[in-house]
Amino acid sequence: MERLTYLLVDEKNVRRHLLPLTFTRPVALLRVGIVTLQEKWNRFLGEDAGFWVEDYLQGKFPALPAGREGKCLMINASVIPDAALVESLEKLRPDEILVPEGASSENTGGLPWIAFYQDCSRLTSYESGLCQDGRTFRPYTGKILQIGHLWDIFTHNGKQIEEDLSDMAARRPSAQLQGEGITRMGDYPLYAGEGARADHCLIDTTEGPVYLGRNSRVMPGAYLKGPLALCDNSLIKVGAKIYGGCTFGPHCKVAGEVESSVMIGYSNKAHDGFLGDAVLGEWCNLGAGTNCSNLKNDYSPVRVWSYAEEKFVKTGLQFCGLFMGDHAKSAIGTQFNTGTVVGVAANVFAAGFPKNFIPSFTWGKETYRVERAIDTAKAVWARRGKEFTEREADILRCVYQQTVENRTRSQSEDA
Repeated sequence: MERLTYLLVDEKNVRRHLLPLTFTRPVALLRVGIVTLQEKWNRFLGEDAGFWVEDYLQGKFPALPAGREGKCLMINASVIPDAALVESLEKLRPDEILVPEGASSENTGGLPWIAFYQDCSRLTSYESGLCQDGRTFRPYTGKILQIGHLWDIFTHNGKQIEEDLSDMAARRPSAQLQGEGITRMGDYPLYAGEGARADHCLIDTTEGPVYLGRNSRVMPGAYLKGPLALCDNSLIKVGAKIYGGCTFGPHCKVAGEVESSVMIGYSNKAHDGFLGDAVLGEWCNLGAGTNCSNLKNDYSPVRVWSYAEEKFVKTGLQFCGLFMGDHAKSAIGTQFNTGTVVGVAANVFAAGFPKNFIPSFTWGKETYRVERAIDTAKAVWARRGKEFTEREADILRCVYQQTVENRTRSQSEDA
């Protein structure tokens, strides 16, 4: 019997709505809660799912093990799985496509599709793998959670921390939290990975759980409010004020005041300053004293730049802060306006407030040469004991080419 392959698919339009974060990673590697979307799917499927991504990303994020044949179950990577949805997938036939209830061949709404089968032989390019011809619509009547826009990451984050921690605790009990002088309040769980340490800090679980990953550390004088996830090898520095709804992925450093924000991993906010209702990719750095507004002075809903629509779009949110692509950095004292989108490898420095859309590979108002950005990335990776390979460099070169028009338009507006 042929083994079924599971692929988490970057649906084209959804992926564009999640740029700049998805310039450099699959949708499935966005972190929501404690773990990534891929890790959530792996837990429900019982095995590792691969990726189906744009061709330029496939070298780093492969789809199929060598020699795999037969059928693939193509799953929309932006959907957050649950038991009811996975049960519906198990009943899907090869000639069907699972869609949200009310969808039709003419209009599938904001979530175009959930899952369909594809022959492995059809997976010769990104576009060919998305072909859905000749399939019958099968409606899914259950509730669907989806990461369809950048802001969905932080709006779903607190609840997903609770869901992920509940699953972890069921499979593996908490380790003993190391440290001294910890003040604890609240009845939600406090979960520690092996080697986690906290000293002379206040951990508040009155409104949600707190997760401290393996070898994570909380320094003296910090206040931590759940729901909160501090992932493996990450650090909360002296006197930090961390409010609910935050996730700091592996190898992050965090200080100052933060609420309702997600750092995917390997990024630093190591100094004072405020960050709220925000999402940062990997290898980002916020300079000392960087502050990020998350509320407009007139309390009106925030609009943000959409790569999919090439204009500013309504979020419907009163609180919405900063979105920052991988390798982006801000100078000391930077003041980000409400709803700012910063592209990949952008270096932000300016008197006053920078614009609230900053294209990828910008250096202030100039173009940041891609080879110079690659040299910087190599140096940053080396500081963490990681090698920045030519494969990584090629991804940045592709992103640079894809974002030429954004930079040209922005620079002409500044002229």
